[in-house]
Amino acid sequence: MPYTFVEHSVPLYYEMIGSGTPIVFVHPPGMGSVTFHRQRELSSSFQIVTYDLRGNGKSGKGNKPITMDVLASDLHELFNHLELKEAIVCGYSNGGSIAQHFALQYPHQVKALILIGGFSEVCTPLLYGEFLIGIYAVKWHGLSILANVLGNSHGITKEEQQMIADYVRLCDRQRLYEMYVTGLHYRSTDRLHELRCPILLIYGARDYYVHTYGCIFQQHAHDVRIVYVDGARHQIPTKHDQELHLIIRSYFS
Repeated sequence: MPYTFVEHSVPLYYEMIGSGTPIVFVHPPGMGSVTFHRQRELSSSFQIVTYDLRGNGKSGKGNKPITMDVLASDLHELFNHLELKEAIVCGYSNGGSIAQHFALQYPHQVKALILIGGFSEVCTPLLYGEFLIGIYAVKWHGLSILANVLGNSHGITKEEQQMIADYVRLCDRQRLYEMYVTGLHYRSTDRLHELRCPILLIYGARDYYVHTYGCIFQQHAHDVRIVYVDGARHQIPTKHDQELHLIIRSYFS
């Protein structure tokens, strides 16, 4: 299995397939690289890179508490290991916060940002509540329940639901807790004007509680486009993969 070591000792699991313009996918806390297993289909047009955040999936947990700087540095080291000078970075849900921070910290390595269900801060009651559910589920030893919820909400078939749930259970509980807390308090809104790369926001047309964030991006960032996927809620990478692939190809091929 392919690994690189960040900070010299923390194993980071990744997969790379295809050729062409690289797209690096960043998963939300807990779900791991399996979140993007359907995006392997894009390897006919792009070089697809997926990886497990530290403490998630098959990656090591390390000794440092989780911060956005640590997660962005991990991704930077992965870029260097893979000799990626520049790539499109695609973050899903709270993975989009990591993608934004990476773009702010290492702008020369980001050709464009794709944010699926993305937000620059948690400032709406429903999103705040979702983070609290994750925090308390992990804190009170409900990781297995959370795994089932994420698997059932993202998977289409029973096999896919089980695959995702099993992958979530690989998480280190302390690191996952830290990721939820870090994501809850992260705010990039005041720095969005620093981003010079194009930003493509992809939202489910029925994912109403995050639509507000599209307006925030448009108000603060320079080059923002928004696409709504008809009939979709939040789980676009798994439940609306064909629409997602069509959007990505139409914008970046």
